This record gives sequence, C-alpha cells and structure tokens, in this order.
Amino acid sequence: MRENQANELPEMDFEQWSELAKNDMEAFEKMRLAAIESVIQSAPPHQQRRLRGLQWQIDQERRRASNPLAASIRLSNMMWEALVGPGGLLESLRGVVEPEMKPAKERCSAAVLPFNRPTE
Repeated sequence: MRENQANELPEMDFEQWSELAKNDMEAFEKMRLAAIESVIQSAPPHQQRRLRGLQWQIDQERRRASNPLAASIRLSNMMWEALVGPGGLLESLRGVVEPEMKPAKERCSAAVLPFNRPTE
C-alpha cells in the first residue's frame, strides 16, 4: 500500500489485495483490519466511537451471511436503509431543505388557545 498525500491514508492497490485474498487469507484479513483501524484512527476523536460501532454492525452482518455474495447483499441493504429508511440521510436532508417535511416526531405542534378580546 502507498501513502496517499491528500489525506495520509494508505492507498488501496486492488491487484495486491486480490492476490493476497487468493493466496494468503490470513495476511489479507490482517491487512483489512489494519486498513479499517487506520481509517477509524484518522477520524476526529468524537466520531471514532460511532465508527467502531458501525464497523461492529458490518462485521456481524458479514458473519451472519452464508457466503460473500450474501454478505455483500446484506451490507448493500444496510446502506440503502441508512440512505432512504426512517431517520436516514434522505429524510434528514429533506428536513433541512423543506422543514415541513421533517418527520412527525421532530415537528412541533401545540394547541391554539383562544384569547378573548378585552371588553371596553
């Protein structure tokens, strides 16, 4: 892996990774974990806990899958859910652009109280 000058993270070399996955799965897994840790460590400290939690969810989905294709489908579904599911990115963006489109739980509502006009 080469260092990418723009963000100091290792640059991925597909051929190297592919060859390693075919010939030395243990080394591939060590390299994969090191790359993930490098990305998490490069994030601001306040985001690292969330990233570790997300990586844990990804790892669990991979473990639950019966094969690599099934794992890929599970992870794709996770991403779609985060994008278009309840509380997802699309809903959040709509709430910023179109405040009336905010989810019901985020909209404020109140009873309108009638006020009597003072008598003269």
